[in-house]
Amino acid sequence: MAPGYNQPLGGNDMPRPGGPATFMRLPTAEGPEGLDAAVLGVPMDIGTSNRPGTRLGPRAIRDESRMLRPYNMATGAAPFDHLQIADIGDVPINLFNLEASVEIIRQAIGRVAAGGTVPVTLGGDHTLTFPALQGVAESYGPLALVHIDAHADVNEAMFGEALAHGTPFRRAHEAGVLDDARVVQIGLRGTGYAAEDFDWGRELGWQIVTGEEVAGRDLRPLMAQVAEYVGDAPLYLSFDIDSLAPGLAPGTGTAEAGGIADWQALQIIRGLAGCNLVGCDLVEVSPPFDATGNTAMVAAALVYEMLCILPGVPQRPAPRRHDFDF
Repeated sequence: MAPGYNQPLGGNDMPRPGGPATFMRLPTAEGPEGLDAAVLGVPMDIGTSNRPGTRLGPRAIRDESRMLRPYNMATGAAPFDHLQIADIGDVPINLFNLEASVEIIRQAIGRVAAGGTVPVTLGGDHTLTFPALQGVAESYGPLALVHIDAHADVNEAMFGEALAHGTPFRRAHEAGVLDDARVVQIGLRGTGYAAEDFDWGRELGWQIVTGEEVAGRDLRPLMAQVAEYVGDAPLYLSFDIDSLAPGLAPGTGTAEAGGIADWQALQIIRGLAGCNLVGCDLVEVSPPFDATGNTAMVAAALVYEMLCILPGVPQRPAPRRHDFDF
């Protein structure tokens, strides 16, 4: 434990069901000042098109994060020994006005990123990623993007509306906040409206890796190539929980058959260690459809993994201490 840095409240100091209702039971902060990374929630589901409930996602993710411990036994990362991290609460969106909410989110994320703090956002539906990208790009310019999802989220409109959880990446491209030469989408799958649904991004030069291509595979070789492709550009990571198989993450609004395994999700995030991560989010957790809490638990673990790959956090994999060769 490094002195001077915020630490999660330990399970031997306070039973896991108790303590503050913050991410990993971290201390709170009024704002991003003095922080290297800030965890914040966007309690929104007014951009959803099927099952609602993601407005309760940030609260559920925080609750299920209570079992997480500060040291990553797989990668050796110890984010709380190297970075000042706190939970700065939720963005006060307007639950009756999606357009107003998008602007509120852009301003809130922009304030976090402006001081060099990395916003780590708990969703909330995927609409939030468009204004989050805008807010971060105000400080860094066009961003590289790694987007993990069952859906491309590049619709022209939904029910005639330009802002919805199926449109954020088309809006981001149109707003000029993406570096189109460094955009990767992983895990896209399911049914579509036309055979060419995934080609819109391909025509812009985006790298599209479908769910069928990654099914059942070790994704470490892929992620080594993704990290090289992204390079040292400022990177935003957006992770939709519906990218996972619905049996692993049923608590989401637009579930699709198939999907990646939770261990593949860990490989994807860990594979971005060393990249210039300047913002990230975990979206689309819907607690009303998460009877066991497992969806929010997996989501919390993935957010922790994002903290573990932030710039300034060394990766120190433990040496192998057995005689087996496999």
